Parts: sequence; structure tokens; C-alpha cells
Amino acid sequence: MGSSPNSKPKIIRGTAGYVLEDVPHMADYIPDLPTYSNPLQNNPAYSVVKQYFVHIDDSVPQKIIANKDSPRGVHFRRAGPRQRVYFESDDVQAAIVTCGGLCPGLNTVIRELVCALYHMYGVKKILGINGGYKGFYAHNTITLTPKSVNDIHKRGGTILGSSRGGHDTTKIVDSIQDRGINQVYIIGGDGTQRGADRIFEEIRRRRLKVAVVGIPKTIDNDIPVIDKSFGFDTAVEEAQRAINAAHVEAESGENGIGVVKLMGRYSGFIAMYATLASRDVDCCLIPESPFHLEGPGGLFEFTEKRLKENGHMVIVIAEGAGQELVSESIQSLHKQDASGNKLLQDVGLWISQKIKDHFTKQKTMTINLKYIDPTYMIRAVPSNASDNVYCTLLAQSAVHGAMAGYTGFTSGLVNGRQTYIPFYRITEGQNKVIITDRMWARLLSSTNQPSFTIAKTVSEEKREEEANGHE
Repeated sequence: MGSSPNSKPKIIRGTAGYVLEDVPHMADYIPDLPTYSNPLQNNPAYSVVKQYFVHIDDSVPQKIIANKDSPRGVHFRRAGPRQRVYFESDDVQAAIVTCGGLCPGLNTVIRELVCALYHMYGVKKILGINGGYKGFYAHNTITLTPKSVNDIHKRGGTILGSSRGGHDTTKIVDSIQDRGINQVYIIGGDGTQRGADRIFEEIRRRRLKVAVVGIPKTIDNDIPVIDKSFGFDTAVEEAQRAINAAHVEAESGENGIGVVKLMGRYSGFIAMYATLASRDVDCCLIPESPFHLEGPGGLFEFTEKRLKENGHMVIVIAEGAGQELVSESIQSLHKQDASGNKLLQDVGLWISQKIKDHFTKQKTMTINLKYIDPTYMIRAVPSNASDNVYCTLLAQSAVHGAMAGYTGFTSGLVNGRQTYIPFYRITEGQNKVIITDRMWARLLSSTNQPSFTIAKTVSEEKREEEANGHE
């Protein structure tokens, strides 16, 4: 289990194997902090709520499947408003920043952070940091109010702009200190959250009364612990349009093949869920499940079989799938972008050309292949209704946590409940499709594609047997 090099995980143990992986609190490193009554007590919107505040001991289990002898296991602190807060509304100077690639829902999160701060807690001083982390020391800011963010959830992208890299912890914390900012809301993926963790550690080292809160953003759904990331539902829904177009193209031509490349650098969740939702896909290829092209049980053999059966075929491939097969990628395997992500070759174009070359060489049938890459169309759309609700919950939970004095945490959904998760759990690894799980089995039964790994193993064993027989 990873954690920040400057601090130890805050672990609380209870009976029957109960473990709370708690988040830091400003009172851990600043003694004798004053507290105040939560202004939500006087908020008319909350007058109908029977229980205003989350109990101090409430927690959410990471795993909910258990048997009678199971220990209670790891828990996270439940999100929500607390009875006492550590900031007076007039003293709060909040800052919001978006980092990394675009994702549906960014503007919704910005809007709901502003509205929660303003309407729930009476915070009037809210800054938007322009252009990602480097905006802190480039002095690019805009003032955010409920009026200025009123309609932004209807637009894709982020009104604050975004960028990769540009993280200089000392410069950022100097800027936070100079501007009098005492709440920082950082929206971004695992690299961004690692940066947020470093900012938090530097703030703790300087003993500043500043809450640092992360909101996890990754369209690929590859952040661990949380149920899903915002924008994922929208991405799957939007991917349907591309798959439908590929299906129409494939069905309308003789031996038509539609190839759709979807996002998924290391994790194939969008490809898997879009395939399951579509039911028009014949083959789904993801980074977690290796495949091969030639020989028995390979993609070429399956493609020819499916064309003979149906006269058309749709292939969905995640951008990180089959990278080891792309011969041109040898030079780029160790190259990275500004966020530290591996630079990938365009596997969609590569596999489309390989399929064309195979059938041209075989001369067994003529194919009509159409390739669709909707990547930037999917990233740029506004979030759908489901994601809008989720973004609202994430943002409001983040604000409740910061006002209650918690810091160094990410707001996330665990087993359907809003929680506060320590940064080190979010950055310790990546969420990936488990190809021995039922969900992948459901996909295989939907597409009726071969499990290429198993097929390759069987064919290799046959070749070894034949070679041994000739000795």
C-alpha cells in the first residue's frame, strides 16, 4: 500500500477487524483551531431534513460482500456536513482548478462547487485558476459567482481551461499563501491527484490553515477504489453513436467491417461497457486482454468466420489495446506526455490496415472497411443527466469536507455512498478490467468472440506437440 513519503497513513482500528483509513484533518498539525456552528442549521433548504449532519463515526465499507466469518474490513469516512465547521464564511477564499484532459462534467463540477460554497455556506470569494496547475503562478484567475457559472453545465470542456504538467509545488503553495487562499479544489486524474498530495504535504509542512481537496476525473474510469468517475456514463452513451454508425456502414456494404477506436489507455472500461450496451459489436479488444492476429484462434480467422456467417462485422478497440503488436511503437514505448502518460501509437489505424492487408493477401473475399475515431467528440460533449447528478454530489461532498476541516482527501463514491478517501489510495494504482471477472464473461457471451489468450495458448501447445512428435 502506497502513501505519501512525508506522512504515515491515518489508520483507526476497531473490533471484529474494523479498519478506518481516515483522511487528514487540519487539527492534526495546527493545534487549538476554533470551530463554528454550521450555517446549514439556518438554511431553509435543509429545514425538511430530519438529520442535518453526518455522525462523526459514520464510515463506508470498501467491500460489501462478506460471509459470516469475514472481518469488517477497510472503511472510509462518510462524506457530508458536520455540526461544527473550521472556517467562518467571510474568511474563506476558495480556488478551483481543472487539470489534464477534457472530460464530460468538468463544468458541472465547477458550477456545483461554486453554488455549494455560495448558497450552503455563504462563501462569496471564489477564484477560478486558469490553465491548470501553472495558472497558480502565472497569475491567471477569474472570479466565480453563481451568476457567472449558471449555464456552464450545458457546455462541454472547462471554462477554466486545462493543461498537462506545469506542476511546481513550491511555486503553487507560495501563490496560495500570497493570495490568502484557504480552500483549494483540484479536479483531475491520478497524476493531478498526486500533484494535489504534494501540495497538501507542503501546506502541512508550512502549517497553513488551507484545505486541499481532490475531485477525481478520468474518462477512462481507471481511478481505483471509487465506483466510477464522473463523465464515464456520458462517454459510454456517446460511444454508442460511433458504434451505431460503424454498424450501419458495415451492414450496408458487402463484407463490411466497421472499426471503432475508443478511449482507454490502460483500462478498457469504455470499450467494454459500450460493447455490452450496444449489442451490435462482434469483437471488443482492450488493453487487459492480449490478442493475436495470425493463426488458429486469431483475430483474422475470427473476422473471416464472422463475415461468412453474417456478411458484416463491428470491431471495438480501446486505444491501449495491442500496443505490443504495433511494430512501429518500439521507439515510442518509453516516451511520455507532460502528465507522464505513455505515448501510444494509433492502434485503430494500425489494425484497420492489418485487416485490409490480410484479406488482400488471402484473396478469399473482398472487404469494405470503415474506421471511426470519435475520441475528441466524446471528450468534448456536456455531461448527461446521470453524470450531472453525480457531479453535484461529488462537489457538495467536497465542500462539506473542506468546511469541516478535512484536507488531503479525494471526494468519491464507494458502494453508492459519498466518502472521503486519502490521496494515497487514489494514486496507488489503476483500476483495470479483470478479465477473469463475470463482467468480461458477460461481454464474451454477448459478442461470441474467442478468448484470444486461451486460443493462443492452445495453438502454441499444439505446435509444441507437433514439434515433439517429429523429433
